Amino acid sequence: MRTPFVVGNWKLNKTIAEALALVTELKNQLGSVRGVAVGVAPVFTALHSVAKRLEGSSIATCAQDVFWESSGAFTGEVSAPLLADAGVTWAIVGHSERRQFFGDTNETVGKKARAALAAGLGAIVCVGEMLAERDAGRTLDIVDSQLAGGLVDIAGDVATQRLVIAYEPVWAIGTGRTATPAQAQEVHAHIRKRLTEQYGAQVAQAVRIQYGGSVKPSNAEALMSQPDIDGALVGGASLEASDFIAIVKAARPS
Repeated sequence: MRTPFVVGNWKLNKTIAEALALVTELKNQLGSVRGVAVGVAPVFTALHSVAKRLEGSSIATCAQDVFWESSGAFTGEVSAPLLADAGVTWAIVGHSERRQFFGDTNETVGKKARAALAAGLGAIVCVGEMLAERDAGRTLDIVDSQLAGGLVDIAGDVATQRLVIAYEPVWAIGTGRTATPAQAQEVHAHIRKRLTEQYGAQVAQAVRIQYGGSVKPSNAEALMSQPDIDGALVGGASLEASDFIAIVKAARPS
């Protein structure tokens, strides 16, 4: 059985004080929830404080991005060893906003994923198509190319333990539109098929595949009841404790 993994991606929101208030409430409210792994991804400036506040809880501190070199003359970047030093245990790579606004490519997403894994972090590798690509019937081709770039040179034993794939249809992120459970399941099943081809069935069945894209309390259970959807990467709804807690509870195995 794959343990569902629900991660709140706070994007460019929350001061350190606001972040601490939110994770304190999550820590208090989710302490008794079993059968679901939980993470939060604050802005870089709040990572260390959040990680310290979450010590002793099962909630993971996640970074929203990572650079592929460990050190050097790379002004403005943050490396995986530095994230680990701050208390981070997971890094999100290849989010559609990074691809759209900051030039992330399939190749650099792979480099970031490998850097995170090499530093002992887990990597959440995001894939997903634009609306025009879905309308053109190219969803699976786009996902295939993103997977191919993102998973280069990642060994199966590492993938089993510390790799998560997040399928986020770009047309559903922050738009209020959500892929139907059937649409999401189709792509998730396709991703698992590709993982089987790359790693074999045993590894493919162990890797968790999250869904992201306007996940909210009202649709979370229907999405995560699908056989190949193993949790969620939650955007806007993760900024309110009550909404995020409801989504985490919806992910519990029935």
